[in-house]
Amino acid sequence: MLSKRISNLPNSVQTLIAAVAAFCTYLCFYPFRRAYTAATFEELYFWGIHFKILIITAQVLGFAVSKGIGVKIVSEMKPENRAKGLLLFTGLSWICMLFFGLTPAPYNLIFVFLGSLPLGLFYGVILGFLEGRKSTDLLVAALTASFIIGSGFAKSIGKWVLNSFDVSEFLMPFVADSIMYIPLAISVWFLAQIPRPSEADKHDRVERLPMNKNDRKAFRKEFGIGLVLFIVSYVLLTAYREFRDNFMPEILQELGYGGQTALFTKTEIPIAIVVLLLMASMRWIKNHAKAFLVIQSLLLLGAIIIGVSTMLFQMQIINPILWLISVGFGAYVAYSMCNSIYFERMLAAFKYAGTVGFMITLADYYAYFGSLLVLFYKNFFQNKTTNVNFFIYGSYALAVSYFLMVLVSMFYFKKKAAQTAKQ
Repeated sequence: MLSKRISNLPNSVQTLIAAVAAFCTYLCFYPFRRAYTAATFEELYFWGIHFKILIITAQVLGFAVSKGIGVKIVSEMKPENRAKGLLLFTGLSWICMLFFGLTPAPYNLIFVFLGSLPLGLFYGVILGFLEGRKSTDLLVAALTASFIIGSGFAKSIGKWVLNSFDVSEFLMPFVADSIMYIPLAISVWFLAQIPRPSEADKHDRVERLPMNKNDRKAFRKEFGIGLVLFIVSYVLLTAYREFRDNFMPEILQELGYGGQTALFTKTEIPIAIVVLLLMASMRWIKNHAKAFLVIQSLLLLGAIIIGVSTMLFQMQIINPILWLISVGFGAYVAYSMCNSIYFERMLAAFKYAGTVGFMITLADYYAYFGSLLVLFYKNFFQNKTTNVNFFIYGSYALAVSYFLMVLVSMFYFKKKAAQTAKQ
């Protein structure tokens, strides 16, 4: 079997294979989630609301419900079922996108919601392949690079389908998913061949185990205040990132860069490279408590970058593209750390047995409802505000609030660590 051959290879080669498999798996997954954002659905309104906003709302609502379901499914899923789960999730969504393309609008929105229910479980499950290893920081760095590039990649795939095939904007997501399913399946197969964490990994990072209802309740009780602060700040950060990703075509168009498909990916590549290097460099910090402190400091840095770069843009010191790259970098520096390494190093620092998939799925559950609130606020209370101006206001609000909450949480975990050391 290939898995046995891989287990006999040097650790560095095993890590490289796992990193490439994780990167390719999530990159191929992204068109299932965001290919539709390449469409504009111009002049299409229902109930006074633009159809694209209705699609985004249906998907975000589906993801929010999915995360609630996933708190149990992801945290309790056994390792041997993960690969089948990933293919099942995307396969169900693929079928839903076919019905979305064939059903008249706005009745096809139900299939956007249904197609999002399985997709919301994907990230938590794929983390199960990567967590609890000495090489986890590198592996998650590769995974993170894929979802930073993924949003632009999905839009580019969607635009390419629209430009290359005689299909409507409604059938485009199904065609894009059809193209990506085979490379996704191949990537998942390779990911499933990666050996499970070794005894040395378990000793260093603590063994990662499925968490039942009582385990999840105990974790909430143990880290209550810190978890609440993290979730609230993460809700704001996710809503900000989602707005940037979902409305990037409209923002670029308002800034005078409409119709340039390649910009979707080009604006994300420099972000992905720098964030990848930052995350990969975390592996050199062997002390998990120090690594956790550095990660929290990077969250603060992300907020500062968003606020300062927005100020420089308004002062016309930097151009629009550099601004979008800068705020994207600030958002993804924080978001990428939150999505994996934050809880990975937290568990290792406090020597707490559990699974990262549960924690990030729980946070995502609240985060997607936060994204829904932002969409409703923009559409019903700021509908006359341009996407660019709304994004500017949001950048300032996010920078200040996120910075303060992360700062308070840092003091909480510092006190928590001191109490744990005395026990």
